Amino acid sequence: MFEQLGLIGCGLMGGSFALAMKRAGLVKRVVGYSKSPTTTERARQMGVIDVEAPSALLAVSGADIVLIAVPVAATEATFRAIRHLVTANMLVMDVGSTKRDVVEAARRVLRDHLGSFVPAHPIAGKEVSGVEHADPDLYHGRQVILTPIERTQTAHLRRAQELWEALGCHVQQMSPESHDAAFAAVSHLPHMLSFALMHAIVSQPQGQNFLTLAGPGFRDFTRIAAADPKLWRDVLLANRVELIEQAKLFERSLHQLLQLAEEGKGEQLEALIEQASQARAQWHMGRKK
Repeated sequence: MFEQLGLIGCGLMGGSFALAMKRAGLVKRVVGYSKSPTTTERARQMGVIDVEAPSALLAVSGADIVLIAVPVAATEATFRAIRHLVTANMLVMDVGSTKRDVVEAARRVLRDHLGSFVPAHPIAGKEVSGVEHADPDLYHGRQVILTPIERTQTAHLRRAQELWEALGCHVQQMSPESHDAAFAAVSHLPHMLSFALMHAIVSQPQGQNFLTLAGPGFRDFTRIAAADPKLWRDVLLANRVELIEQAKLFERSLHQLLQLAEEGKGEQLEALIEQASQARAQWHMGRKK
């Protein structure tokens, strides 16, 4: 049980975390701050938070747990805003989709209190954003990746793992570098491809007409293109080195398939499609072999 959650960012991710903690009886009081006063007021009206804070610093005051749920590009500024009230006994987490940049920002800013920070990435979300979409079930049954570093306090890491597990999450740990390499492949590049496909279609003279003919396959493939533009701008820029490496691998694979199609080599093309089909059929979200 935590006495007070200091919530910085009362949107979908932060709001859902607060609601989940409240429902599970894991926190007595939530003090929230968002850059937009309208968001903070709406969060209070919805019962996501109990008290509106006028600043990020005051949201942290008196908290024994802090969740930073802001775009990854705003993480360092948030650390700077709260650092004077971060204590050794306070558990501080984020929910960012990239980890190496977040850890580097924490090293630069938190310094003596770096051990209080446990970087976290819950693999959850929606195509819509905003506190009005906050959902206490958002994290239930989902994976959460913790990326501790050498100065992370063991006690805080344990508290973070136990908390996410109490919310119904499957928790695992990896290094920030391994995290960013993996998610460039399975999240960041797929988003980039979905954005690119939509651009390629709508930029054609008959693009809008083509879209009227699209079916469930197109719907499923492009679902993530409706994601929050600012959030994904920040994610793709933050992890651009790993993203470019994964894009090069994709380009080689795409070129191979296109070359086989161009040369009319049906059997070889089918073999590659079969390989992809089998890999997808055997894949289950969150399950290791």
